[in-house]
Amino acid sequence: MWFPIVLLGVIGFAAYFLNWNLLLSLDFSVVWEYRMVLLKGLMLTLALTACAAVLGLFAGTVLAIASQSGFAPLRWIVTAFVEIWRNTPLLVQLIWIHFALPLVTGINTTALESGVIGITLQASAYFTEIVRAGIESVPKGQWEAAYSLALPARIRWTRVILPPALRTMIPPLVNLTISFFKGTAILSILHVSELMTVTNRISNVTFKPVELFSSIAVIYFVVGYLMSKGTLRVEYYLQKRER
Repeated sequence: MWFPIVLLGVIGFAAYFLNWNLLLSLDFSVVWEYRMVLLKGLMLTLALTACAAVLGLFAGTVLAIASQSGFAPLRWIVTAFVEIWRNTPLLVQLIWIHFALPLVTGINTTALESGVIGITLQASAYFTEIVRAGIESVPKGQWEAAYSLALPARIRWTRVILPPALRTMIPPLVNLTISFFKGTAILSILHVSELMTVTNRISNVTFKPVELFSSIAVIYFVVGYLMSKGTLRVEYYLQKRER
């Protein structure tokens, strides 16, 4: 009932407020002309996202397991790490890692290395909380059964606790991965040659910012949408296996 009214409102707004002369003069051929450069930027963006997801999930899992330790100082260290990296902006972290950390340690890193370190550390902090919540969602009966059978810690975690926890973690894990896929754009502050940086450089040369940034907005949307749809398929597959 409301859809036709909303559609008419959108059309009316577009007809009255949009600058049609500008829109009709846009030349998107520049996107095709620089397609290979943009593709390389996209590949680096996906590689950075994969690094954040894989390394962050591994570190997050280790930290989440450590957070279940009976040794209080270890739990405090994990909590401090998670709170620091979750509650400070990624931009500040990247600048500190790339410019301040070399002054403190004497170890210099390239812009790409600093970007990978920063985004991975923040990802690991977020993944730690997701994995911890997944672990705590496992029924106490499974914990008690594993302890009653005197299973070694490695078997207990890899065969009894983590597999059922993973099923509950998949949606938030993928959502966070999508967020970091979009968040890689902030690495342009370090001039890492990911999609946003490459697009900005091409825009400065061609003076076609509207065409270029509109196009990469579509690219970010499509990739994020496909990742989201992939999550639904994985969930459906796991539910089917459980039956």
